[in-house]
Amino acid sequence: MEAMRPRPIPLPLRGLLIVLAFGTAPLVFPSAAFRIAMGDVVPLLLLGIACFLCCRNAFDSHGHTRLFWSLMAFGMAMWWFNQAGWTWFEVVLHKPLPDPFAGDVVLFLHVVPIMGAVAIRPHEADEKEGTRISALNVFILLVWWVVVYAFFVFPEEYLAPDIPVYTLRWDLLYVIEGLILSGLSASAYFSSSGWWRKLYGSILVASVLYTIASEALNAAIARGTYRTGGLYDIPFLVALLAFLWVAWSGRPGLHETEIKPSIPRSRHAFAPLFAQLALLSLPVMGYTALFLSHETPDLRRIRFGVSMGGVAILALFVFIKQHLLDQRLMQLLDRSRMSFDNLQRLQGRAVQQAKLASLGELVALAAGELEDPLSAILESSDRMAASSNLTREQLTNAQRIGQQARRTHELVSDLLSFAQQTPGEKVPLELKPLLQRALQMEGFKLENRNITLTVDKMDSVPRVVGNSNQLLQAFVQIVENAVDALQETGGGRLQVAAWRESEEVVIQFADTGPGLHDPERVFDPFYTTKPVGKGTGLGLSATYGVVQDHKGQITCFNRPEGGATFEIRLPTFRAGAAMPASARA
Repeated sequence: MEAMRPRPIPLPLRGLLIVLAFGTAPLVFPSAAFRIAMGDVVPLLLLGIACFLCCRNAFDSHGHTRLFWSLMAFGMAMWWFNQAGWTWFEVVLHKPLPDPFAGDVVLFLHVVPIMGAVAIRPHEADEKEGTRISALNVFILLVWWVVVYAFFVFPEEYLAPDIPVYTLRWDLLYVIEGLILSGLSASAYFSSSGWWRKLYGSILVASVLYTIASEALNAAIARGTYRTGGLYDIPFLVALLAFLWVAWSGRPGLHETEIKPSIPRSRHAFAPLFAQLALLSLPVMGYTALFLSHETPDLRRIRFGVSMGGVAILALFVFIKQHLLDQRLMQLLDRSRMSFDNLQRLQGRAVQQAKLASLGELVALAAGELEDPLSAILESSDRMAASSNLTREQLTNAQRIGQQARRTHELVSDLLSFAQQTPGEKVPLELKPLLQRALQMEGFKLENRNITLTVDKMDSVPRVVGNSNQLLQAFVQIVENAVDALQETGGGRLQVAAWRESEEVVIQFADTGPGLHDPERVFDPFYTTKPVGKGTGLGLSATYGVVQDHKGQITCFNRPEGGATFEIRLPTFRAGAAMPASARA
């Protein structure tokens, strides 16, 4: 019998055990050195684990979700760096932390990437837009907070040291950061659903706990009652465990970025808005420092220089952001134009197919009704022309009636052939022999006509699935039309080429003739520019139907240097594709 495996302890319970162990450690180990070591090393380990989990989530995700976890990892890494400084002084060097401490700058800024992660709203982001603009907005916020720190805190920290003023301003700004993070988390929580709602709820709880714990801890430091490893570190550890839970629980939903239709999209109201407000606030700060402040002239000049330097840096970032927005706008315009062109082509194909379908039914009915009367007229006119009792005028009229009846009969035959087109059996075939046959069939008629037919290399053209007779008929029709056009100009050249383009074979017929009078109507039934009696206008319509039956496309256009070009695109044959039984045989 297999032994029962013990159930693993859930992560929240393990975290609670760590907190309880940390809280009772001073009772079991009253040594001050041990309490300091516990107070520094345990948070350092928790932050390291949280940073590792966020990095893993970022590595396994993509798009805005990857940016979200990358910013979370960046914030945790900055937090860990500050905690490592505390550990170095108090545990390794056994010295009290200096005041002011250089790591306070990193601690002050570590909340900004987390704010940016929540502000970009990955659950609402459109991944097609990319992440560069979102990342730039967060970077603008980070630079702004650096400027704010250099404006309000840094002068009293190092230039004109004033520890009470420095501590007050640092604590006030840090509380504001915590409140902003809590507000952003609350807004994201109420505007999301599903898994992301749970994640934002965890971030909200963690940010509120951390704001309260850090404010209590900073107040104790200001009063001089804080000792590392004391009771003030317990709520701080609880907040750390809350952020650790955010990183741990975020893994199952790395790819859940779909937009819920019932949730209004509001992601553009945070990070870009904050970036704009940040840029607008700096001139106000500079004006206040230079004209409304009662500090010494040196401090006023320093604060004004910091604000103006921040304006210059943020203006550069705004320029880069505008450049990225212009690029994205151009990409959207290109996609819109391509979509519009594709829509027009699809609409044209649908209209053309509808024309051919309705016209085929009408033509079949009319041609069937005309077949018998024409046969009777032809038979009667031939019998009259063979009679010897007619005068010369009567014989001429009978022959003329027979000629016109035969011409009408040929037209009716063309109509029936057009109306009764049926899909033929399709097999894998080579296009090169069919093109060569089409050119040879027409080449026999070109003696002493000053018309040349040239063929480009077609050695690497793959096979297509089609009906050889139908495709040959389509190629012959296009070549005949090109030859007729070249005869109008007294000669010229028809160049035929074929090549592979992605998963299609492109066949191009380019001539040096007079060009097309109306390329939009070339494939319309009964449209022709030839003289009366020379064409019915159904050849290219039938060719259009053949190409459509082969899942291809046919287009035509006039070349800039003169002449017309017909282009046929057919899908290539893929080995292993489903084929009819006769084709496989």
